[in-house]
Amino acid sequence: MIRVKPFAAVRPPKSLVKEVAAPPYDVLNSEEAQQLAGEKSLLHITKPEIDFDPMLEEHDPKVYEKAVKNFRDWQARGWLKQDGKECYYIYAQTMDVRTQYGLVLCAHTEDYVTGKIKEHELTRKDKEDDRMTHVKIQNANIEPVFFAYRDNDLLNQIVADAVKSEPEYSFTDENNFGHKFWIIDNDDTIDRITRIFQNDVDAFYVADGHHRTAAAVRVCAEKKARNPHHTGEEEYNYVMAVCFPKSQLKILDYNRVVKDLNGLSGEGFLDALRKDFDVKEKGSEAYRPDHLHNFSMYLDGKWYSLETLEGRYDDQDPIGVLDVTILSNLVLDKILGIKELRTDKRMDFVGGIRGLGELKRRVDSGEMKVAFALFPVSMDQFIKISDTGNIMPPKTTWFEPKLRSGLAIHKLD
Repeated sequence: MIRVKPFAAVRPPKSLVKEVAAPPYDVLNSEEAQQLAGEKSLLHITKPEIDFDPMLEEHDPKVYEKAVKNFRDWQARGWLKQDGKECYYIYAQTMDVRTQYGLVLCAHTEDYVTGKIKEHELTRKDKEDDRMTHVKIQNANIEPVFFAYRDNDLLNQIVADAVKSEPEYSFTDENNFGHKFWIIDNDDTIDRITRIFQNDVDAFYVADGHHRTAAAVRVCAEKKARNPHHTGEEEYNYVMAVCFPKSQLKILDYNRVVKDLNGLSGEGFLDALRKDFDVKEKGSEAYRPDHLHNFSMYLDGKWYSLETLEGRYDDQDPIGVLDVTILSNLVLDKILGIKELRTDKRMDFVGGIRGLGELKRRVDSGEMKVAFALFPVSMDQFIKISDTGNIMPPKTTWFEPKLRSGLAIHKLD
């Protein structure tokens, strides 16, 4: 089953947590991070290019050196302190009326190698290399990865009992999302959590953090090769994760915008769509798809419903059934000539948290010509694809809220 362990987190004092905690490194560009970061923000460690004016390129050696210095300085100033014993932690996030409770723990990287920590996305080597460099220079997992697991009644009860007490941290971020954090330091409870994962939980599913997970595995392999006394129990064998039960998670839509119609007029594009979709004009009011194989489109100031015609998809194929696959095959490739989603500069991806208004804005501004909103992937689809070893198309799932960085850091020594 799954190997996990508690750890002695490096984390901010209660009085400073809101100042230190920050969005993850990959949801802000450098300019946005510089504007958001206060004096004590973890962004000075995760995106240290913001400390240079003008900002250096994020992969410049000086930037990595600054990250190390800032991490050391934050600890010297008492803005980050290490707990005196190994603990498990609970991290709760509230968005609107929904709260999800995750266990903060260390997962063994060998479970990634053997397939017990399951992926659903391909990683890019350049991004892996960057995250690997950050882990190596800091000798720490500065930011957690985001895992899901099948619900376990025993773990759910442990969490439910623990959160009856006063949280260590409780604050609201700039998006009005709530964050709470509890410490599990009772030895009996710690042992019980470890045993439940080892005996009853068969897999973790990477929801967010594929590159950080892969980077942690590569760092472990390097350290293992240099250690003649390697046992497999060293801290570098583990990656810090926040693990949520499947039932509490919700995937948001991940939408697409395209710069042009590949030489077609608006009417010509609609005619091409009608070969594979039932196209219905919805007017100026935003239209959101409400079931699988139905799409929303915004074009020339109007919203449309696109209902995929029978025979254009395979509901028995875990990948073929996905709406991202249908849109990619029947629209982006077949009509618009976009064949490589990861690299084609004619299109962009828009997370569902930004709303349909962001799609309209980008088209109305003239930056983009057409926008598509998709019905979200379900957690059951997500689990099935991971279990069958399939890989989703790029930018298929958007999990929200994002994990706040800085609530816990895991040192590798």
